[in-house]
Amino acid sequence: MAGLVGEYEVKMDAKGRFMFPSDLRKQLSPAAQENFMLNKGFEECLTLFPMNEWEKLSAKLSKLNLFKPQNRMFYRLFHQGAKQINLDKAGRILIPVAQMEKVGLKKELVLIAYNDRVEIWDKAKYFNMIEDNMADFADLANEVMGEFGDDTE
Repeated sequence: MAGLVGEYEVKMDAKGRFMFPSDLRKQLSPAAQENFMLNKGFEECLTLFPMNEWEKLSAKLSKLNLFKPQNRMFYRLFHQGAKQINLDKAGRILIPVAQMEKVGLKKELVLIAYNDRVEIWDKAKYFNMIEDNMADFADLANEVMGEFGDDTE
């Protein structure tokens, strides 16, 4: 898989379901188009992993030395609340109430697809986070990407 990409606005119904965008689904490998792992994200969002990508990540995490307290704590925190979910016959995803409440999802959502995952954000929270960080984007780009232009290494 080349890597997921795109920003999609969707609406969640009263039962906590939303239609998984067909354009996003087409980016997934055929084996990964229906089964996902839903987990908390690092900010106020949820992260949806296609099952094949979750399995790759789990394989990496299984190599952590669990005799180190910080590794054990990371492992626990990362997996806390993770839940396997599937698309229903109508192509919808149901977000469990506990996870919805944890990050404050309302009716309007934004799905942010990048690399091997899809973040699920409350629309207002997402655009507030983007706006709050846009002024620092140039500095952030330099810090994260600046070394790629450096031919001295």
